[in-house]
Amino acid sequence: MGEKARDNRHHSQRGASAVEYALLIAGIAAVIVIAVFALGPPVKEMFTDTCDEFDAQASVTATC
Repeated sequence: MGEKARDNRHHSQRGASAVEYALLIAGIAAVIVIAVFALGPPVKEMFTDTCDEFDAQASVTATC
């Protein structure tokens, strides 16, 4: 096999690896976005409930 053919094959394998990593990163980002949207409202509700409990027990009115 010629030197140029070997270099071209190695370059195409590097390009394929870069595409695979890009797809992997895009998949991980999608999972994170879905998790944030799915867990956002319950977490916000927990913080709101905690803040309301502090307000109910505190002698000084404060905002959370």
